[in-house]
Amino acid sequence: MDISKIVGENLKRARTEKGITQKQIAAELKKYQSDYSEYETGKIQLDYEKIVYLCKRFDVTPNELFGWE
Repeated sequence: MDISKIVGENLKRARTEKGITQKQIAAELKKYQSDYSEYETGKIQLDYEKIVYLCKRFDVTPNELFGWE
């Protein structure tokens, strides 16, 4: 599986476990909800700053986000 899709699936899982909507997190990132959605579907890769922010926001490690055990 493509790493972008793995990250997207893990990002979605972490977000939903926290009870946060795509619209809410998109606003925090100063993005449209449709743009944020493309991170979760793996269509757009995250940059380093967003990875760090989202890991802290969702209380996950980069290893968890990337699916590394």
